[in-house]
Parts: sequence; C-alpha cells; structure tokens
Amino acid sequence: MLTFGEQVIRFIIQLPSAFELPKGIELLQPYNNQSILQLTETFYRKYYSDPNQRTFIFGINPGRFGAGVTGIPFTDPVNLHVKCGIKNNISQQHELSSLFVYRLIDSLGGVKRFYRNFYITAVCPLGFIRENKNLNYYDDKRLEQLMTPIMIESIQKQLCFGVNKQVCYCWGEGKNFSFLNKLNEQYQWFNKITPLPHPRWIMQYRRKSTNEFVEKFKSEMSNSTVD
Repeated sequence: MLTFGEQVIRFIIQLPSAFELPKGIELLQPYNNQSILQLTETFYRKYYSDPNQRTFIFGINPGRFGAGVTGIPFTDPVNLHVKCGIKNNISQQHELSSLFVYRLIDSLGGVKRFYRNFYITAVCPLGFIRENKNLNYYDDKRLEQLMTPIMIESIQKQLCFGVNKQVCYCWGEGKNFSFLNKLNEQYQWFNKITPLPHPRWIMQYRRKSTNEFVEKFKSEMSNSTVD
C-alpha cells in the first residue's frame, strides 16, 4: 500500500504542465521546476509517510510566494526551513499567509501533529498570474469555466489518498467556499464543508486580530484532530 505522501507525489507529478489559457493569463505550475519538486517530495515523505486518513483543507490556488516557490501550500521558504526542518536555497522571505498558517500549526501542536491530521490542498491545483500578480481561478469567468473539469478531477483523485469525509475546511469564505460547496452538493464528497477566512485576508486586513483568528481556527479544527 502506498503511503499518503507517495500518493500526493504521484498526483503532483501528473498535473498538467502547460495548456492554453485566456489571453493575458499565465500558468503557475511550480512542479515544472525540478528543485521545487525535490523539496516537495522531501516534505511529503517526511510528514506523510503513512497510509492514515487526513482531514482536508482547501485553499484557493497556489500563489507566487508560497507554494509557487516551495511547492507546499501556505509554506514559505523560511517556514519550510525553520518549522519543517527542510533546508532550501530559496531566498529566505516570509509570505503573509504562511505567517498565519504556521502560528495556527503551532497552536495545534506543531508540524508533526498537524500534518498527521490535516492535508492542505487547493480547490484549483494550479496557479495563475495576470499582470505580474496572483490571479484566483474565480476572478476570470473564462478561466473558471476552463478549469472546472480539471478541478473536479483533481479533487476526486485526492480523495483516494485517504480522507475524513465527515468534514473538510475551506479557507476563503466567499467565492472559494461558494464554488467548492456547489461542487460538493453535486458530487457529495464531504458531509460538511466548514468555511473559514482566508489567511491572506486576515493578514492583509485584520492583522491586529491575528490572535483571535488563530483561536477561531483552532476551536473549529480541534474537532478534527485525532492524535
């Protein structure tokens, strides 16, 4: 039986590496870069080397300064090194979402315990850039329509890794939750989807209340921690 981590690695390697997008939109596919792919493989073999089920957390899609440079969702180069113990040669700069997420991870018992219980992924497994800025899949209707079959297939493949179907968490209470919830109503992947604010939104617009949001997330997510 393959470990959870090996299944993630197989999934990542099989992601599309290039296809035609609407004019003005560029694909962000970090796993085309061999050094990023190696870091990603190291991470999943370190923290997911078992066949156990996890509770899924869905972000939006990879961004330029988190998964776009490390391959790991919401993990910047600093946290990859300092918190996860994986040295890397990437410029050691923090990313806002990652700052919040690793405070949350610490509050839930640290990286080993967190990743033993949770799997962070994204509704859309590929990222996008327009005018040198991150672009969410739902911010362009042409892009959303193009990516919808890929997103459905992506989620269904990941469910085979081993999933707690009772609940999943969606980071992004607005359009991201609305899109995922609509798909879930159709495909019945999870009994419940719990929406939570997106870490980037918290750090950009509610940073003074970071501690309160960490406690809010911890209160919701502690119910899904089994060990």
